[in-house]
Parts: sequence; C-alpha cells; structure tokens
Amino acid sequence: MRPIYLASLLALILVSCSDSDNGSQSENRFEGEVRIQISGEVPAGEETHFFLPFEVPEGVAEIEIHHDDLSSENILDWGLDDPAGFRGWGGGKSQPVIVGLDAASPSYIPGPIPAGTWEVVVGKAKIAEMPARYEVEVILRATATLAPQSERQPYESPQALESTARWYVGDFHSHTVESDGSVTIDELISFAESRGLDFILMSEHNTVSQLSWYPSYQLTTPVLLLPGMEFTTYAGHANTIGTTEWIDHRTGVRGATIEDAIADTHQQGGLFSINHPLLNVGDLCIGCGWQYDVAPETIDGVEVMGGIFTGVPFWEDLLARGSHAAALGGSDDHRGGTGDGPTYSPLAKPSTRVWAEELSVAGILEGIRNGRTVVQIQGPDGPMIEAEMSGVRRGDTVFADSSMLRATVTAASGMFLRIWKNGELMTTVDVAGDPFVHEVMIEAPATGEDRYRYDVLDGRSLAALTSYIWLQREPD
Repeated sequence: MRPIYLASLLALILVSCSDSDNGSQSENRFEGEVRIQISGEVPAGEETHFFLPFEVPEGVAEIEIHHDDLSSENILDWGLDDPAGFRGWGGGKSQPVIVGLDAASPSYIPGPIPAGTWEVVVGKAKIAEMPARYEVEVILRATATLAPQSERQPYESPQALESTARWYVGDFHSHTVESDGSVTIDELISFAESRGLDFILMSEHNTVSQLSWYPSYQLTTPVLLLPGMEFTTYAGHANTIGTTEWIDHRTGVRGATIEDAIADTHQQGGLFSINHPLLNVGDLCIGCGWQYDVAPETIDGVEVMGGIFTGVPFWEDLLARGSHAAALGGSDDHRGGTGDGPTYSPLAKPSTRVWAEELSVAGILEGIRNGRTVVQIQGPDGPMIEAEMSGVRRGDTVFADSSMLRATVTAASGMFLRIWKNGELMTTVDVAGDPFVHEVMIEAPATGEDRYRYDVLDGRSLAALTSYIWLQREPD
C-alpha cells in the first residue's frame, strides 16, 4: 500500500483494501488526491461489457483514469459513467482520461462531478488470451489540472445556413480525435471546406462529446455540422443522424437492446442508418459487419458505399423485406485527407447529395426521409443523377396509375446508365452527352408498390446511384 499523507486542506480518508467480484480495490488520499487501484480478471460469460465501480466523495473537481489490458493479444474498450449515466467512451484509446467541471479529454463530457458511485465501463472487444486481466488507477483531485475549455457550450441546432431548395452535398461518416480519428474538429472542418461540402456528420464512436464544440465552430464555417454519433457495437455499426443525446450501445447488458437503441434514435427525432453492413473482416474492424435482426421498416438509411466498401446487396435485401431506407454514403475518413493506402478514402469520397428545402439539420433529415438522396462515389465532381417521377409525390412515394420516370445525368459522358426495378436490372443505356436525359413510361402495380432507381457505371465500377422512388396507384 502506498504511504498515506496528511493533507492540509482536505480531511484524511482511509479506505481499507477490499475484494469484489470485479477484482481487488484499494484507496489512499493524500495532498488533495485520492488514488484508487482496481485490478482483476475479465469476467467470463457472454456479456460484452462489465463495470468497475468506485466511490467519489464531495468536493472532487477532477477525475483522472489510467487503464491497461495487460496484453498484446486482448483488446479492451474503456468508458466512464457517473451516478446519473454517460460521461464518455474512449473505446480502444490507451491514453489516460481526465474529466472535470470545465474541461475533459476528447471523447468525454465535462460537467459537475457528483458524489456517489461512478463506474469505469469496460468492453470486451477481443479476448484471445486467458486469463484476461486489467489494471485501472483512478485519481480523484480537489483541484483541476486541465485548463477550462471555455469554447464548449450546450449544443443547440443552428438556424438554416441557406434557405435555397437545392441539392446539398456532404459526408455522413467521419471521425476526429473525439473518437478514434487523428485530426481535430477544426482540421476536419477546414478539409470539408476545401472539398466544397455543405454539411458533415462527425460520427464519433458512442459519444456526443463533439457536440459541445459545435456552437463555437458553427459561427465561423459555412459547413453545416450535423449532430449524431456512430452507434458502435461488437455486432454492427450505425449512424444516429440528428441525435444529440448518447444512445446506449451495450446491447445485451443491463437490459439494453438494439430495438431500444433504434427507438431512442427516433424519439430524439433522428434517423438510424446502418454503416458498412457487409464489412466482415474480423479483427481488422471489430463488429463492423451488421449481425442484428431488426424490423426492416425501422431502418431509415443504409450506407450503400462506405469508403471503398459496398453495402448495396444488403440494402436491396432490406428493401425487399419491407424497408424504405434511403441510400447514403460516407468516407469513414479518420485522417482528414492525410491518409494513404488502397483502403483509405478521404472526406467526400464518396459524398451524398440531399435535396433539401434549406441547409439546416431539419432540412437534411427531411430530405433523407423523403428518399431524395444520391451517392456520388467519385466525389462531389463525379457523376450526378437527378431522378424524377411524374405524379403526386409524398415522401419517397409517387401516386399515379402511370408515370414518366426521368433521369438527368451530368459528368458521366461515355459511361452507362442503369435502371433498376424492385432490385432487378431493368435496362442499360449509353450516356451520350452532358447533360444526358433518359425517360421511360412506367405503370403502377395493381396492388402494392414498385420501386425504381438509377445508377451509373464507369467501366465496371459504380460511380453514382440514387435512392429508390416508390410507385403506387392513385387512391380512389
């Protein structure tokens, strides 16, 4: 046990060593600090997360946490809950964590430090070596060491940055140092501006710590900063687009379910969009492939292209089972344009166009709900398809007994335009000219609905694709 010193400003607290189901725990307080040592073995069982409780007395201004999985083979993820709930999720970060009243490490939330039981949250990302052990040190301080982060403010949705109805272009999947990215928020925004984007979503893994930085940055950039997070589990990833509160990703633990996460997303007014659903690459991207079985109609979008990885077959299957999910794309850029290698995609490659009445959070969300999206796989300057269907359109559905299906294609001369009906290839035409217009008359089914979309092939590579437009007969 470390020596115990009398503190001139704080009362001496002695807590004897004790054993618990989570391991052994000892605590000393001296010179304005309490140090808590927690160690033990990762509990066996199928639950993906476990919790290491520690007590915080009144008067603590800052908490620092060091953690170690003690193995080159095992991978543990780390987060923090206070007595009221979520305070941050660092995932696989190895750096120490500091949380205080006026400042916090990236991925964590500053704010009051309430007395009571806090918990270090541990995720069993990969357990390959047994026994799996951990060591955690918690330091409680009466005086903060982090400088106040005065730029952070409570998030509020900004006013519309533009009031024109048009196709806005952005990226729905990117990361900064607030999760596992290597660039700052400021650096990512600057890169987005250089790419000519209208909006970006910093889809940080299981945290909303980035949102308190948004208000100050939104004042100085024309790029709309969409709220949300990447809901990251060991059985699939998804974006919760438009949400502002943390959503519990620990499915199967303490009653949390995937259905609850989707419902929470919708209750916050957000959209639940599955990311890189077919990216089943094992330890190279833990949990990246989608494994959950959920009601198709509850899914609002699918990342049909995430970086260089397609999700189109998954999307088509989901639609065939009753979903109306929009097609979305995102780069999954973690390096703000500074990466390299065959699997790296910089911000805006792919990009997604959204037809919206205005450049606002509500406007972009409504455009997605209406299925007014086009994924430009080659980026904002690549092929673009504007698809229309005559009749009365409500959301993503047109009501007409017969309809003119029309596509206007730009930046695709010499490529191939394909029309898809209900997941089956309907026809292929050469793109001759820029712009190129293609029209075809279609009939609504006697009952139910048919769906139509376009895509563009550049040689054998997919260059752009639209969401589906759904067609039903006019009601009596």
